[in-house]
Amino acid sequence: MRIYSWNVNGLRAIAQKNFFEWIEKEKPDILCIQETKIQENQLKDELTNIEGYYSYFSFADKKGYSGVATYTKIKPINVKHGIGIDEFDREGRIVITEFDEFTLLNIYFPNGQMSDERLDYKLRFYEAVLEYCNSEVEKGKKLIICGDYNTAHREIDLKNPKANEKYSGFLPIERAWIDRFIESGYIDTYRHFYPDKIEYTWWSYKFKAREKNIGWRIDYHFVSKNLIDKVKDVKILTDVMGSDHCPIMLEIEC
Repeated sequence: MRIYSWNVNGLRAIAQKNFFEWIEKEKPDILCIQETKIQENQLKDELTNIEGYYSYFSFADKKGYSGVATYTKIKPINVKHGIGIDEFDREGRIVITEFDEFTLLNIYFPNGQMSDERLDYKLRFYEAVLEYCNSEVEKGKKLIICGDYNTAHREIDLKNPKANEKYSGFLPIERAWIDRFIESGYIDTYRHFYPDKIEYTWWSYKFKAREKNIGWRIDYHFVSKNLIDKVKDVKILTDVMGSDHCPIMLEIEC
């Protein structure tokens, strides 16, 4: 089974580019989309009824903001929109789909650059997700937590670490949470397979950053350690255009 994650920076925008052709080519078993920037009343049939896929959306209260979507060939046992905390769920950042072999959390983590208030929101969101994941693992669940985490973990994960260590996305306090996430039993699957490889998943639209490969690795597939033996490979699809992020792919045995 191949599970893809992609921050498309606008679902309607990517639909006008290569989105449907890319799905037809790649044929993902599950596709997790972040930053849909769409409301329920703006969804057209072509986005909700892609042939062969069930689709599940979480919407932000604020128009043109945030939002996630999960497309899956396999019908989930259960679907949840959020983690039951209103201040986070109202931004439409989470879709949780439960299957026989695992539970998949599709998450668009907040960006903390706008203000101290938003950084605080991001850090509290992180904590809430960790608590939720821990509670699910304690119930015996096997988790995949994928999406745009909006933080590069280590210096290897961005082109210019020293220049960015005082900015949200590479702050010590954000990176420390990823350390704690790992210490709590969740595995960065890309680093599990490729501990020293340098690849990025996001590039600024400014300064020809993608052309120069001045990027950040901020999109991840984490899994709970009780699932890692089933993970076969992880890929970063840097050649796929259409967004300021590129897709990432997890291959898992089911």
